[in-house]
Amino acid sequence: MKKYRWLVVAIALISIFSQMIFSTPALGANDAYCRFNQSEVNLKAELRNQAFGSNNTQAQREYQQVIQRHSQMLRDCRNRNWLKEQGIWLRIYPCDVLDGSVEKVLDQIINLGYNTVYLEVFFDGRVLLPKNGNNTVWRSVIEQPGYENRDLYAETLGKGRSRGLKMYAWLFSLNYGYSYSIRSDRQNVLALNGKGENSIGYVDDLSQTFVDPYNPVARQDYQRLLQAVLQRRPDGVLFDYIRYPRGSGTYSVASKVKDLWIYGNASRQALLARAVNNQGRWILQKYIDQGFINGNDIEQMRQLFPNEIMPLWQGRNPNSANNNSLSALQLDLWYFTVAHAAQGVIDFLNFAVNQVQQMGIPSGAVFFPEGNQPVGEIGFDSRVQPWDNFSHRLPEFHPMSYALCGNASCITQQIQRVVDEIPNVNNVKPVLAGFWGRSEGQRPSLEIQMEGIRRANRGITSISHFAYSWLEPEHTRERRRSCNFN
Repeated sequence: MKKYRWLVVAIALISIFSQMIFSTPALGANDAYCRFNQSEVNLKAELRNQAFGSNNTQAQREYQQVIQRHSQMLRDCRNRNWLKEQGIWLRIYPCDVLDGSVEKVLDQIINLGYNTVYLEVFFDGRVLLPKNGNNTVWRSVIEQPGYENRDLYAETLGKGRSRGLKMYAWLFSLNYGYSYSIRSDRQNVLALNGKGENSIGYVDDLSQTFVDPYNPVARQDYQRLLQAVLQRRPDGVLFDYIRYPRGSGTYSVASKVKDLWIYGNASRQALLARAVNNQGRWILQKYIDQGFINGNDIEQMRQLFPNEIMPLWQGRNPNSANNNSLSALQLDLWYFTVAHAAQGVIDFLNFAVNQVQQMGIPSGAVFFPEGNQPVGEIGFDSRVQPWDNFSHRLPEFHPMSYALCGNASCITQQIQRVVDEIPNVNNVKPVLAGFWGRSEGQRPSLEIQMEGIRRANRGITSISHFAYSWLEPEHTRERRRSCNFN
């Protein structure tokens, strides 16, 4: 863990410069997770079908009455439950423009006891904005003729709130999507590794385009998107993909400088600007260009800048007796470049969060608890996701706790790692994957996972499940193919 502590210190230095008893369920909620019994579910579905299938004003009125009754019942149940917030991650599809489609989704979310929705508004290079109101560089989710003005993002926010749901916006962050990678005017914005590769061929699905977090154009594009998202006034904003890409096999580990995604021009220049003297700048450039340094490089550096005692950069101690050896210098350069990569992620998150906070809206980060882990002697998880250095002023931390071991113990251990780092446990809101009522392989049911958290991670009162499409696959398939835009 010595090298991990070193990295934490390096990131900090760079920053300077740049009980539970289940409650008696409320009437209509048939278990401790506030899920509604089947008779209530059937009643609401029947009234919804009548309300949208005809001009039956009586059915419409009764449907709204059931919606409001269920909203209050769910609120009462959550107030009595140890789990105050149960969230669900939701993607909207083009076919959801059909009458009653969004309503059916939100009704089912209520039926399952969820009181918070994390609505995906930027994903896979698409934005959930109306085509005629989209001034971002990304295409709209809905582009079919006749629907150019449909704002499903704003509509879903409103329909969710009318049901008593808290409605968040959920965005990809440093992953800008495949479409961004093929724009001729954005090639200089992409994150590059030491082989000159971008991330498209690096990740198995061949669709993830990561950008250089130091690039000002990347920030300008994201700022314009975020402004549109914030105009709709969501109840909160969550940032996902606050990291670099993760490959498979050996590519999942960064163990040498050319594995790092710091070779975009903006990132490179920002790194060199961290040098404190000429020797420092020269040796940093030599190191990232070659991927290593040798004795001849050190000798050449000293000949070029004889008036300087040693190479210096931000945070490097000029009084350390070991700093002049080749092995010490090589190791210092490695840890410093990793810290530089990590600081790019931190700075980008701070840039995005500041815009949200200016609007008085809560924000949060979505991350993998193991994304900041050291690997082997000097390696690190290639995602270089320094969540433990995210600002503690961030209101919400959403660790994606997906560990597999056949029970909940490894999941609770992941969560505890986060709890140990975050001052306020109420800010930690774990994300779980799985299914209600059944285990799958080494992944236990959601009930088992949540009970494990209740017992092991005292203070956790908010949990979310990824995702609606996993829990309701049949309904999701129906939504994706239920329309014909010809």
